[in-house]
Amino acid sequence: MTGSAPAGAVTVNFDGIPGPTHNYAGLARGNLAATRNATRVAHPRDAALQGLAKMRALAARGYPQAVLPPHERPAVAALRALGFAGDEPTVLRTAARDAPSILAACASAAAMWVANAATVSASSATADRRVHFTPANLATQFHRALEAPTTTRILRAIFADPARFTVHDPLPASPQIGDEGAANHTRLVAADGGDIDLFVYGRRAYGAGPVPQRFPARQTLEAAQAVARRHGLDPRRTLFVQQDPAAIDAGVFHNDVIAVGEGQLLFCHERAWVDGARAIADLAHRLQGALATIVVRENEVTLADAVATYLFNSQLLPRAAGGMLLVAPAECRAHVRVSRYLDRLVASGAPIGEVVTFDLRQSMRNGGGPACLRLRVPLTDIERAAIRANVFLDETLAAALEAWIRRHYRERLGPADLADPALLDESRRALDELTQILRLPAIYPFQQA
Repeated sequence: MTGSAPAGAVTVNFDGIPGPTHNYAGLARGNLAATRNATRVAHPRDAALQGLAKMRALAARGYPQAVLPPHERPAVAALRALGFAGDEPTVLRTAARDAPSILAACASAAAMWVANAATVSASSATADRRVHFTPANLATQFHRALEAPTTTRILRAIFADPARFTVHDPLPASPQIGDEGAANHTRLVAADGGDIDLFVYGRRAYGAGPVPQRFPARQTLEAAQAVARRHGLDPRRTLFVQQDPAAIDAGVFHNDVIAVGEGQLLFCHERAWVDGARAIADLAHRLQGALATIVVRENEVTLADAVATYLFNSQLLPRAAGGMLLVAPAECRAHVRVSRYLDRLVASGAPIGEVVTFDLRQSMRNGGGPACLRLRVPLTDIERAAIRANVFLDETLAAALEAWIRRHYRERLGPADLADPALLDESRRALDELTQILRLPAIYPFQQA
């Protein structure tokens, strides 16, 4: 029962395609992997091919898989808004000379981590019985806040049928209403088949409460509550839980770095939340006794080990044979203690009956594992049929995407390359071709010029 879902709805994993400007700039404070690898040479082609290999393998196992396109980068309009003038090559050169960190932010390919793209509510849970999306404003990080307008256009282009889907505007962008999307949201299923929505926040914008001391808490309670209201979720089936501030200070910048849930299974570290035992008891009550939990203790896997390996930034997928499949980064097998824990977990007869790992090294060096790379969208057959874009992965699309990546992506990219006007031209040519492959309208500003 751990993989059950509302009648007629199946979770489709929409994975983000890493963009042609994938690079390591160390922009995300609190993301230890990103800061540790800052200024290293990146490999955009490998990043995109590694992500595609994961999608392909899961689709071959029968899991519904789809794709979301990357964003246009460098974001020249943002550089112009910050005072860099002249033609595009001049804007890039001047930014590289006078404000290289700003150029790196405007060239970031972080939109690949589409767990931050939006929060999604199933039609079975919303008041109007449509699938609702709220694109994340990502207000606490400049390089990510740039994503919201393009994310909104992409989602509206794909989920275009107003009878089935509602794509809201992002919440107002402010520190008090910081919204990080589905990385802090988990949809579970109660014994009666109805949805239970778990929202995790880092701090209260208004009112007292514990806060981290070292790194920023990106998600606010007020933002999570606003998303639940605008989606028309039932308050009796909605739970708000606070992250442990000490975990944020240890590098757990989103809930999906310390917990993952699917269907009726929750897999988390004991230090995930403030008063975690009470939170789990409340969640179990709302699931009407159907919740299965695997709570990993500090003496089994330390918080530092969890952050280093992204054990919990994994995917849980229901198996036809029963139980769940855990899709984890290869780092979990390279780490002796975590690998041994996974062996014990599978041998114990726990709801997780199988573990597979993928080489996502290019994404992991920037602080994003399997869960960061996908946005879960629960769809009925009718809702899926309403999507006209060519985004559902089959072998034909996978082959076309592989050829497209090999044709357009650079093998290496270093910090100095971000000022190369040819990189902007290459990226635009790639994205223009990709919209044709995916049968999408003009979603990028350069296509509308």
